Amino acid sequence: MIASIAFRNFKALRATSLTLAPFNLVIGPNGSGKTSLIEAFLMLRSLSKLPPGEARTVTREAGPEIDVHFSPPYETISARLGCVAEEACDFIGIEPPDAAGWPALRAELAGMRSYALDHVAMGMPSARQNGEKLTRNGSNLSAMLVRIRERDPAAFAGLTAEMRRITSEFRSVELVERRDGQVELGLELEENGLVPANELSQGTLYLLALLALAFESAPPRLICIEEVDRGIHPRMLREVRDLLYRLSYPSSHGLTRPLTQVVATTHSPYLLDLFRGHPEEIVISHKHGRAAHFERLADRPDLPEILREGSLGDMWYSGILGGVPDEE
Repeated sequence: MIASIAFRNFKALRATSLTLAPFNLVIGPNGSGKTSLIEAFLMLRSLSKLPPGEARTVTREAGPEIDVHFSPPYETISARLGCVAEEACDFIGIEPPDAAGWPALRAELAGMRSYALDHVAMGMPSARQNGEKLTRNGSNLSAMLVRIRERDPAAFAGLTAEMRRITSEFRSVELVERRDGQVELGLELEENGLVPANELSQGTLYLLALLALAFESAPPRLICIEEVDRGIHPRMLREVRDLLYRLSYPSSHGLTRPLTQVVATTHSPYLLDLFRGHPEEIVISHKHGRAAHFERLADRPDLPEILREGSLGDMWYSGILGGVPDEE
């Protein structure tokens, strides 16, 4: 949905731009703009609800600005966000001002989601009526799973089958609807016995959330996930990648719905290694002092040499790829 995004004086992103692919794995040190990139998408979502002005209008002289260009069928539209300060953008300009496709694009932008999952919140019961879309911290996971089970039983069956394949100790996803309208989540063990959600591991709950997103019949057009590897064993990261690919490349999984653009951040060299065959999906965030900039691995002139060296994770850790903390 988003073709590219450019920054001027926005936090550490002083003067950098990024072309977006269907799937984007962003690596880099702390404070290098990974979270700022996600925040920019959320600002776009919020400001798209305002009456637009003209993109050529500048709200604050030398103030932070973010320019966004879109993919077909909205490739003729661009948006400029103008900011009072680095965390207070108050203006959206659309070019052309009378773009006929803006109302439809604005509706799609409203569906963008960002996730920073919290296993403690996910282990709690949630109100049945709150299951329409997964919340930022995943606290309504049980209610969302009930909605998928009711509206798309085939998708729920597929979700359960994937859960059984990936985590062989469990045989079913159990959802108990209480009289007070709350839904409790648990996983039934193959050996018999129910493990309630508040006793499940962090990684298992995160995996359930990714399954819920991957098997949703109409997922958001853009999803941002911070620290997508958190709590998940390195040997399960291939499953995480494949679930996210189900969102970004639906036709490859026999699905006819529109693709979901994914922006995921990670600090895992093990996850990075899984993208050796797809350098166009890897974004390196470099930090130099207080400034940062983005670089797509596929654009590196030394890419053939890098791929001959072996493990991307090892080269990242050693600093060959960049995207590591500054050393004294």
